[in-house]
Amino acid sequence: MSAAVPKNQLLVQIASYNTALQGSTGLPQDLVDWLSPTLQVSSFLAHSPRGPDIVAVGFQELLPLHLGLSGASKSVIDKRSSHILSQIEANSPDKAKYSLLANIVNVGVALLVYARDEGVARQVRNVQTSWTGCGPGYMGNKGAVGVRFRVSDDDEHPGEAYTFVCAHLTAHQRKLQHRIADFHHIVGTLLFPPFPFSEDNSPTTIYSTSHLFFLGDLNFRIDLPKSHPMFEDPWAHVSESLREPETRENLKEFDQLLVERRKRSVFVGFREGEFWQFKCTYKHSLGVVDQYDAKRIPAWTDRILYTTYNDPVDNLETSRIQNLLYTYIPSYTISDHKPIVSLLLLPPAPVSISQHTRRIPTILLPEFYAPKPDPLATLKRYTGRTLDRIVGVCWWLFTLFGAGSAVVGIFNFFVGVAAYRWWTSRSSV
Repeated sequence: MSAAVPKNQLLVQIASYNTALQGSTGLPQDLVDWLSPTLQVSSFLAHSPRGPDIVAVGFQELLPLHLGLSGASKSVIDKRSSHILSQIEANSPDKAKYSLLANIVNVGVALLVYARDEGVARQVRNVQTSWTGCGPGYMGNKGAVGVRFRVSDDDEHPGEAYTFVCAHLTAHQRKLQHRIADFHHIVGTLLFPPFPFSEDNSPTTIYSTSHLFFLGDLNFRIDLPKSHPMFEDPWAHVSESLREPETRENLKEFDQLLVERRKRSVFVGFREGEFWQFKCTYKHSLGVVDQYDAKRIPAWTDRILYTTYNDPVDNLETSRIQNLLYTYIPSYTISDHKPIVSLLLLPPAPVSISQHTRRIPTILLPEFYAPKPDPLATLKRYTGRTLDRIVGVCWWLFTLFGAGSAVVGIFNFFVGVAAYRWWTSRSSV
């Protein structure tokens, strides 16, 4: 039997996809497989069909890296934005209309956030965006982008703040500590200006919000101990274990992200749905619905995490946010990753907070964890962006000289230099 969702509780749909540097061709024209599962659940929840109130869509490896580094991402994300908006509205169970609140892209990491016109979109205030890089020299080949806004009935009351972060962290199984460092770098440098009603004018971290959502290719892997029976042939054993939910639940105990979250070394305060209910999202063979590439041990690299201001500090297994759906979409075969999607039902705002205070409620954190803005955040961000442009333009030129191949372009460049020096030496004789 369906159950009506209270009007004071928002439905938030979150989707993430690493499109493997495919640019404008990295997304099918028909997105119903990706969007439909969430919309079907939202229809099931209500006596009358209802689409999500907020939709956040994140991408990683948006386009070829040399184009992203040289600053060519905006045209790709603008095309995707209008395409995604049309698909959200086309598949909405009640034919609702949506508006783009914000989009932000840095190299290959992008985030687009939409809101339902009849409702949240009318209440959104103070939309902010931010970006940071955590690649070599703070470059943006890895990093994060964020969108923050305030939802309130009027300008007299602070309401609640919503923050969405899309990230792409360091790859490879052995680089766990790099991923942990990436996360803390993002916390310190992905900063937002303070909202009205704030008592402090200093920049704020991602945790200075009422509701926080973190999505993307986080690149955490399955790490089997040497004593484990699967260690001798991990690819074969892990691939076999993914077939059934029961064996996947056992396998989750070796998921690096889950292990580190339990240690509270990373993603402090965050919750996550039961990711082991679906198969690993990476690394898949291209053009095949359900086949893993033998070059990598399968892993749940693509994830969606969340927390809210009235979640208990000491119990990471429970959340006031209800995870209605968390799954992957196996039918997409143009990338070695599978897209993921989640539908979250937020708790109602207490009357004491929504109407009678002049302070935006923020996430409670344990005493040992007090994230602070990095005082060098601006310097690091723009150092990385400068390097992005230098490397990107040089790479693009080499690719141009090589008719699409940077390696050939470099070869042609040096051949050209050698030929020029030979010619000038002959001319001087």
